[in-house]
Amino acid sequence: MKRKVVLSSVLIDDPTYERKLIEGAGLNLVFVPNSDQERFLKEVVDTDAVITADKPITKEIIDSMKNCKVIVRQGIGYDTIDLISSKEKGIAVCNIPDYSIEEVSDFTLALMLTILRHTNVYDQHTRKGIWDIQSVHTVSGFPAMRRFSTQTLGIFGFGRIAKLVAKKARPFGFKIIATDPYVDPKVAEDMGVQLVDFDTVVRESDIMSINTPLTSETRHQFNIEVFKKMKPTAFIVNTGRGPLIKEDDLYEALKNKIIAGAAIDVTETEPLPVDNKLFTLDNLIISPHAAFFTSDSLEELRRRACEEVIRVLSGQEPENRVNK
Repeated sequence: MKRKVVLSSVLIDDPTYERKLIEGAGLNLVFVPNSDQERFLKEVVDTDAVITADKPITKEIIDSMKNCKVIVRQGIGYDTIDLISSKEKGIAVCNIPDYSIEEVSDFTLALMLTILRHTNVYDQHTRKGIWDIQSVHTVSGFPAMRRFSTQTLGIFGFGRIAKLVAKKARPFGFKIIATDPYVDPKVAEDMGVQLVDFDTVVRESDIMSINTPLTSETRHQFNIEVFKKMKPTAFIVNTGRGPLIKEDDLYEALKNKIIAGAAIDVTETEPLPVDNKLFTLDNLIISPHAAFFTSDSLEELRRRACEEVIRVLSGQEPENRVNK
């Protein structure tokens, strides 16, 4: 009997691409639409592998699995999967850690430049007949715009994506500082980036880029107490994980102009309900977890997820196991 691979992902509506790779390797692909959780729970009981993007893989689900050898997350983060239970059961959990670092760093820069120069706001105003270079201040209430070379970019986390953000931001003239207790200061120094402690990056940044994984330590790292330490003219960009920011506190900080503005590609609940109070704010940009998305990154993600499954089920070591 062929070994079974269950694919259920918010990213996949048509599994033709995966079917060609998986079945070409002599395995059997079972595609479950992402919305059919009941069937998913039944199919994983006797599966040998799982490929998913957003589904929480809890201890209860892992305990129900009889044959599973590998769970591959189509993405970089893996906070939705119980790593301890999977390790105890001998199931490798793998991610695709670098498939979209170009895209996410590009998107981060795009949000930074947009929110600092208010190109989106100017567009909204001119469409309403407001043809005035001062409108971002007189109408929208943003603080005075300044040239990039007079500003400090702070980066929270200094992994693969953050390093590319720093590299791509440098030609614009920003002074760049970062905080990450797990990075050798020499690595940052060689890139022209100064490593500082968290309080320093919070106090000194004119714009803050959040590029760190979600862990028990980093959850709600950005809260009202942190916002109060920031400059009232500061902006925040989050392309990491939604729960890195405490959203109720972000709302209060933006509404009361404790900080000047924010741009977030990730939220605590996804999709964010249309009646969420964050949508009432004029000094906030929200995008639908799209930073990773290009045709190139999606094809690479799908291919490498399948390759990791094939590798493990053929008896080889996975390339990117996260629960060693």
